Amino acid sequence: MSSLRIHRNTSEPPADDVGEEREPVAGHGCRVCLVRHLAVCSALPAEQARALEQLTGDLQLRAGELLAREGEQRRYVFTVQTGALRRTRTLADGRRLVAGFLMPGDYIGFSGSDHYRYTIEAITDSTLCAVPHQGMRTLCRTHPGLEHELMQRACIELDATRDKLMALARMTPPERLAGFLQDMAQRRARQGLDPVVIALPMTRTDIADYLGLTIETVSRCFTKLRGEGLIATPDPHTVRLLDRRRLDLLAAAGG
Repeated sequence: MSSLRIHRNTSEPPADDVGEEREPVAGHGCRVCLVRHLAVCSALPAEQARALEQLTGDLQLRAGELLAREGEQRRYVFTVQTGALRRTRTLADGRRLVAGFLMPGDYIGFSGSDHYRYTIEAITDSTLCAVPHQGMRTLCRTHPGLEHELMQRACIELDATRDKLMALARMTPPERLAGFLQDMAQRRARQGLDPVVIALPMTRTDIADYLGLTIETVSRCFTKLRGEGLIATPDPHTVRLLDRRRLDLLAAAGG
């Protein structure tokens, strides 16, 4: 497997391995993958998954390490196995846009461009399954079911992007935060985890940049939802949903 360059966030102190070439190491195997039911490779029958398994490797990222920079050429496609990552873009005026968060089972792969449109950075220590871009293209030609699954995911992501744009235009800040928490709860449910207790690995600044708000507004929205008995926040990275019905109604109010 060809080598993969991993970058460290330039805001962090330099380390000895910064800029060194690293390769994904031999994978743990598709048959024992804990997120296979969430991943695009679930479209492959078990016997055909072996062809994919021959191409895969595991990639470990520490919190703060960059998987890719905006504008770099795509050489691999990835499935997030553990941890969390964020997709960001720096606007012309220097502001940061958080385009989304990547959780276990999410796919980082094909696009209309051969280059990354966003910078992708690990929020927490993360593990990804890596497949060479060309190898995945070959598998798609051989196994139409895999190509169909990739197309379905691309359509879902496009729909989600449109929904987010509409939400940002029409929803109040508390409605935006409620919608975000609702989405995170749904992600937890898909992973087979308790959707009532939500782990938020990202910072309040990340959430603000994602929702198009200031960090002060996000903090006020959390306080408002707590005060109305909709949520509890045992710690900065955990939210317990106390009244999902009212939270869902709030999220739907601007939809």
